[in-house]
Amino acid sequence: MNYNKKVSIIIPTYNEEKYLPYCLESISILNYPGKDIEVIVVDNGSTDSTRATAERYGVRVLLDDSLNVSGLRNLGVTQSTGEIITFVDADCIVSKEWLNKASLYFCDLCVAAWGSPPAPPMDSTWVQKTWYLIRQKENQVQDVDWLESMNLFVRRKQFIAVGGFNKSLVTCEDVDFSYRLRKYGRIVSDSRIEVIHLGEAATVKEFMKKEIWRGRSNLKGVFNHGLVMKEIPSLIIPLYFGILLPTFLFVSLIFLGLKWLILLVFLYMLPSFGVILKIRAKKVRLGDMLRIMFLIQIYFLSRTIAIVKRN
Repeated sequence: MNYNKKVSIIIPTYNEEKYLPYCLESISILNYPGKDIEVIVVDNGSTDSTRATAERYGVRVLLDDSLNVSGLRNLGVTQSTGEIITFVDADCIVSKEWLNKASLYFCDLCVAAWGSPPAPPMDSTWVQKTWYLIRQKENQVQDVDWLESMNLFVRRKQFIAVGGFNKSLVTCEDVDFSYRLRKYGRIVSDSRIEVIHLGEAATVKEFMKKEIWRGRSNLKGVFNHGLVMKEIPSLIIPLYFGILLPTFLFVSLIFLGLKWLILLVFLYMLPSFGVILKIRAKKVRLGDMLRIMFLIQIYFLSRTIAIVKRN
């Protein structure tokens, strides 16, 4: 393993007293030389015991209540010293071999960023399990377009070269960052770099609320990194569900008659069929497929609402 590389772990926080102890405890028992690990908690002005918890674990704590999560991560990097930078969220638990597995890419200059989609906890709800079926990759190791910032590794030099995270983005900052970083190499998902996300939305209500929030900066990110072809579906979805289908429904009811509603149902389900086609290689069971179909409808609705609320 590449133990000669010092790793700076950046953790943005805001009122994370519930989960932060689990996160820092998992980091404290990593199978990796302690002298090569630097942990920096960057707090956004928590009013609970978040900072006291971090100090109890002996990690460095920075405070800035004026920044969003992108700014907090950038601040953490400016104050860090590691050659390798990794970002993990306060509501995540890292596996004992997390850094060992990640170190496989420390010297691979063909790879610009690496990590994996965080998995739900063992006692996860059907919502958490179903959403992970969509997010998880088909293969243990594969190239991807982007990685989630709650389990993301990058070299300091390349982080600085792209200007870090875009501080103007409230959400989707990891997508934007990954797209800008790709000119320096591949973005690789490796499920052996394992993280558990304790804070994954557990109910349909929580899921909808989070997706409405996550969709706020979708369009703004495109203007920052430029249009990527694979982003087009996510940009079209709000227009499709928010304008095209309601217009077709109105026209059908007023001018065309009920027989056209069959076509409307088909058009409504068409994006869902696209998702199913995309994940077909995962060999999902029928029951899970039905749950995916339902949750996808909630996702499409949430992203449509996000565009409306943004304005």
